[in-house]
Amino acid sequence: MSEHFIQRGDVTLYARVDGVDDPAAPTVVFANSLGTNLHLWDAVLPLLPEGLRIVRMDKRGHGKSSAPDAPYTMGALISDTEAVCDALSVRDAMFVGLSIGGMIAQGLAVKRLDIIRTLVLSNTAAKIGMPKLWQDRIDTVRAKGLEALVDGIMQKWFTRDFRNSPAVTPWRDMVCATSVEGYCGCCAAISGTDFYTPTSGLRCPTLGIAGSDDGSTPADLVRETIDVIPGSKFEIIRKAGHLPCVEKPEEYTALLTQFMKDTGHIS
Repeated sequence: MSEHFIQRGDVTLYARVDGVDDPAAPTVVFANSLGTNLHLWDAVLPLLPEGLRIVRMDKRGHGKSSAPDAPYTMGALISDTEAVCDALSVRDAMFVGLSIGGMIAQGLAVKRLDIIRTLVLSNTAAKIGMPKLWQDRIDTVRAKGLEALVDGIMQKWFTRDFRNSPAVTPWRDMVCATSVEGYCGCCAAISGTDFYTPTSGLRCPTLGIAGSDDGSTPADLVRETIDVIPGSKFEIIRKAGHLPCVEKPEEYTALLTQFMKDTGHIS
């Protein structure tokens, strides 16, 4: 494992490389959801095939990356990710983006097909929610903090059994530990994004993953985005919410592994 702090303008971006620390190795990049850091993928990593170079990063305003003043643009988040990939010599990667991470993935794939060879769009869409929804969230967080939203977030993210178990506690804590600037900044970025037209122009191998009980990006919304990419595949993980990599890591990783084999990313 190696840690990297990458400077882009006034923002410091934290990234971590696990597995084979060699840019020539088959590479998988993971991009996280709103309100989570790179530990979102902790349960997936041990289940992945050996021989991979695994790159994770905290987007601006999250985890160990710095949190400049909100609002942020989706273009800035995409350029941050591009800067990390360039600094770490990432090329021909499988890029796995969940929620806002999936929006970043769509934008980066349109911009830099030398970085992204195959795409996994998980629990995401080309457009998520309406501007009023995101402005209401920003106003609430500014006035009352993330604690005022966290119960509702957990309800959208997880199935009832998971929410009622002790396993939910670290995820509540992770959301509440997110900086107000980071959360509000990324809400603004999502609010201003509609990628249906550019995403429909993508021609890279794409896998869509949805959770049957996802309250944030329902399966039909995910499918609507995946369907605009010719030749894409779509899978639903049953009894999982917005973060199936947390609730069903074995099933989730099995889909990733099969997609890597199907696309020749690994033999």
